[in-house]
Amino acid sequence: MATHVIADDAEALTVAASLAEEFRTDASARDAERRLPRAELDRLSASGLLAVTVPAEHGGADISAETLAEIFRLLAAADASLAQIPQSHFAYVNVIRRQGTDEQQKFFFAELLSGARFGNAQSEAGTKHVQDIRTRLQRRPDGSYDLTGVKHYSTGTLFAHWIPVLARTDDDALQVAYVPRDAPGLSVVDDWDGMGQRTTASGTVHLEAVRVPADRVLPHHLTFQGPQLHGAVAQLLHAAIDTGIAAGALTEASHFVRTKSRPWFESGAETAAEDPLLIQRFGELAIRVRAAQALLGDAGRAVDASHAALTDDSAAEASIAVAAAKVLAAQTAVEVADALFEVSGTRSALNSLNLHRYWRDARTHTLHDPIRWKIQHIGRYTLNNTRPPRHGLL
Repeated sequence: MATHVIADDAEALTVAASLAEEFRTDASARDAERRLPRAELDRLSASGLLAVTVPAEHGGADISAETLAEIFRLLAAADASLAQIPQSHFAYVNVIRRQGTDEQQKFFFAELLSGARFGNAQSEAGTKHVQDIRTRLQRRPDGSYDLTGVKHYSTGTLFAHWIPVLARTDDDALQVAYVPRDAPGLSVVDDWDGMGQRTTASGTVHLEAVRVPADRVLPHHLTFQGPQLHGAVAQLLHAAIDTGIAAGALTEASHFVRTKSRPWFESGAETAAEDPLLIQRFGELAIRVRAAQALLGDAGRAVDASHAALTDDSAAEASIAVAAAKVLAAQTAVEVADALFEVSGTRSALNSLNLHRYWRDARTHTLHDPIRWKIQHIGRYTLNNTRPPRHGLL
């Protein structure tokens, strides 16, 4: 496909805002009909947005984390499913930036600048916990690998050109194998049945002795052996999606109340938008959304500051800033999506209006990882100066 190369942060934000408006138009219909956004993802690839974190020396814009978070916030406010699909894409671009050899970087960054999309095959169901990875890479006599396992919640994989797969070698070291979508032995099943994020196609990936060349395997375990921002960037994008959902729900509620809701008879108001109790509630919700957006920006700047001078202390500060943003964003997304019905009234509950998609998306996406543990790490850091762990989810 013909792919534009974005020049800088300002252009990236302009392109994202334009695409968000375009994607908003049919977002509700796509969700209601579970119509997968293949054409929209092609537009996203062609726009150049998926290559904006490619380093400048390889021809990319190398935008800031703060800008990347804002891109995701804009997209999620329009269509939370569509915004979720490339979240892991950027996480695995970061793996290449940190652990790729010169040749691996040259190859994959060229792929990205040509519009390639990365999927996600990391989580497994039925294991002891989320980091109990049982998919295996077994070395062959010629130095290549056989990749075998089953992955679930594989967001973006159905639409991907390359699928990064988390797996362990015989020494139990964690690796990422970058596998072409059409590799023999690899199959993707569109069996995602979530109540929210309905069009992410977060289904199942089956890997049956998939042959992987040695130069397509990166040592992900090394990512966590020193100060790192892998988890902070990944979680920053999750926070941006939740913040976008909250903003989208608030905008939808405002429009509904202004155009469709009736005032409560006791208010004495001519329109619902003049009801003083509704005005009060909208003020409260707006403060929550603004606070979430402010913490998101603060977290993005903390990640950028740490990237410029990466140390154990700066990485810890970035992780805690992101954790704080993620906690408030998750709480705000669920609260505002729920309050949409509270302020809009009975008519808003009509299934045909599909306003519940905001709550379904918020409730589903915020289950990705528990904010209660983030609050624990924030408390430990604040009270005892205990740095958060390096496990990729902070």
